[in-house]
Amino acid sequence: MKSKSKWMLTGLSSILAVSLIMPTASADKLSELEQKQQEAQQKQSELNSGINKKSEAISVNQSELEKIMAQIQELNGKIQETEAKIASVEGEISVTKDEIEELKASIEELERKIAERTELLQERARAIQLSGGSVDYIDVLLGANSFIDFIDRFSAVNTLIDADRKIMREQAEDKQLLAEQKAEVETKLAQQEERRAELVSLKSSLDEQKAKQKGLVKKLEAEQKRLADEKAKLEKQREETIDVSADLEKQIAAEQARLAELARKAEEERQRKLAAERAAQEKAAAEARAAAARKVAASAKSANAAAAPAAPAYTPPAAQPAKSSGFINPTSGRYTSKFGWRDIGSGPEFHQGVDIANSVGTNIMASANGFVSYAGSMGGYGNVIIITHSLNGQTHATVYAHLSSIGVSVGQSVSQGQSIGAMGNTGRSFGSHLHFEIHVGPWNGGRTNAVNPANYISL
Repeated sequence: MKSKSKWMLTGLSSILAVSLIMPTASADKLSELEQKQQEAQQKQSELNSGINKKSEAISVNQSELEKIMAQIQELNGKIQETEAKIASVEGEISVTKDEIEELKASIEELERKIAERTELLQERARAIQLSGGSVDYIDVLLGANSFIDFIDRFSAVNTLIDADRKIMREQAEDKQLLAEQKAEVETKLAQQEERRAELVSLKSSLDEQKAKQKGLVKKLEAEQKRLADEKAKLEKQREETIDVSADLEKQIAAEQARLAELARKAEEERQRKLAAERAAQEKAAAEARAAAARKVAASAKSANAAAAPAAPAYTPPAAQPAKSSGFINPTSGRYTSKFGWRDIGSGPEFHQGVDIANSVGTNIMASANGFVSYAGSMGGYGNVIIITHSLNGQTHATVYAHLSSIGVSVGQSVSQGQSIGAMGNTGRSFGSHLHFEIHVGPWNGGRTNAVNPANYISL
């Protein structure tokens, strides 16, 4: 709001600075000033547009940056999870290798037993071969000398047969167990190595994705810095175009005071003339009543010299007009928007005047006598006229905005009811209407001294 006020004052100051030196500036000079004002307004509009575009680009960039950062965070989580899995698998592999070391001892023991049994079986085979063939256990039994010897021989034969069977069975079982243990350990180790390879490959892929994302982040951050720098330059240029010095503000205030003083003196002169006119009218009326009385008296005296003259009839003084606010309705039309807070689609805003709607070109009149302190284009006001007044010793200002045309110039004296322009739809407007403001004190661009026009004019 401060920047907007400064910009408004910039446009006004272009005219006022000249009016302080040359109160009766030529129309050509005024046109030149208005042209410069339009150029300054166009430049500010372009700067604002550029700043908005940079802000939008920064916002889009920031959103993309945040999205990529979120992806990087997700990748970090996946990488940590993968690293944990790799560590877990490597732990399992370490355990499996320990198991393999333990199995190696078991395998060595099995291999030793198998080798011993193999040697024993080979010895038995050689003994059988040396004896000329297989051992005939029937001959051994029949060669017994007694029953007791037979029992002993039978028991020994059974023991030998059982021992051979046990050796063969244990040999087969140990060989099978050895094969199973070797296969189990080799399979388990191969699976773990395969899983570790997959996880290492996954981690490598995630690391590659993370590196790419970091590259994008670096580029986006560089772009973000570039956009921010360009936006800062545009904002600096805008500040330079709307910056108003304290001296210029004093000049503007002095010009407003000068116009207010002119309005005050003009109002005093008008009141003096009105008083003189009323005094002259009253004097003329009194003289007329006196002449009429003398005429009646003369007639009565000639008709009846003895009769007392009739007293003239009493005539009361002329009625004085009721005191009003001093303002009139500046146009005709429909009252569409009141003074105060409202929302027309972009959030709550303070409406520091009233709106009166009618067709484009409807006549706009000065609401009171005064001097034009501004006439031209002014941002959201569109084409606007500001008039400074003096009413009962108090400075006032009225604002007439969104005009289609302007019929007065800065410094011009205007009378109440005088045509000053035509209704329109310029500036921040959504249909043909007049935006009308009343300020108690000089107009200052803000709402610090704006009052409700409905309390001053009939709507």
